Amino acid sequence: MNAKVSQLRIILDWGTTSFRALLVNGTGKVIDRIETEEGIQSVRGDFLGVLQRAITPWREKHGIVPIYAAGMIGSRNGWIEMPYVPAPADAGALAAQVKTMQLPDGGTITFIPGLTDPSAYPFPDVMRGEETQLVGFGLNEDMTVVLPGTHAKWARIAGGQIAAFQTLVTGEIFGTLSQHSFLSKVARKPETPDWEAFDKAVAMVRDDARPAGLLTRLFAVRTGWLSGALSPAEMTDYLSGIVVASEFREAKSLGWYVDGARIAVVGDDDLVEVYSRVAKAFGLILAPAPDDAAVRGCLAIAEAVESVRRSA
Repeated sequence: MNAKVSQLRIILDWGTTSFRALLVNGTGKVIDRIETEEGIQSVRGDFLGVLQRAITPWREKHGIVPIYAAGMIGSRNGWIEMPYVPAPADAGALAAQVKTMQLPDGGTITFIPGLTDPSAYPFPDVMRGEETQLVGFGLNEDMTVVLPGTHAKWARIAGGQIAAFQTLVTGEIFGTLSQHSFLSKVARKPETPDWEAFDKAVAMVRDDARPAGLLTRLFAVRTGWLSGALSPAEMTDYLSGIVVASEFREAKSLGWYVDGARIAVVGDDDLVEVYSRVAKAFGLILAPAPDDAAVRGCLAIAEAVESVRRSA
């Protein structure tokens, strides 16, 4: 059997509110997965206990398997604080800054560092976890890559490296307004997306030639309801269209793309469809992107780490 195919690894995507463990082989095929709500904010320091309880069945079946962890588990509030590797960076640069910890059962867990862009304004920008998605997407073609999320990232791949990136807190703004603002008292979230309301908001933001920005457009969700132009069931998706389209408009003003550019949207959830829809509305061409980019990236970094160890 091919050694690469038979090499099992456990990949952890351990964030603030969730824990996800994937058992993968050397080709990146997911053999099994475990997902819980035991994010770092609820674990209260019992990281080892959570990990051991989750992967015990895999250990019993497969023995000791190397573990690679990415995401907020490597933050200041996580298990171990990992450094931020400065951009430009590639898989090798990230692999050079990993930290490996011995586990009580004789196994190891290797923490993948985050990434920082020292050139960002007004302070250096940072990411944890998204760097694996970018590596997994591929660094061979110069391109802008969008990573939707609570804190969306716009990254530039150039010269075989992650050259620069910028964070836009679109998801957090949407979550706060839809759940805790004056809008939440009226809006009703439909069971399926109301794409007509969403597209209407995207077109409004895209075509508005006035200098008015996000803060004035947000109130249009309320005034649209007051005037009878929006129903309560349309308000949430109209809000979503406003904030995501505003992100694209701001990204363009910051130089992340030009009209007709080819970009990629990378992720593994429903936000990929949302962002792809807005990208097309703004006339952008979408490059194909895998939905398992994070797994591919973790494996690429793991292979780089293990290659160095074998040659040492």
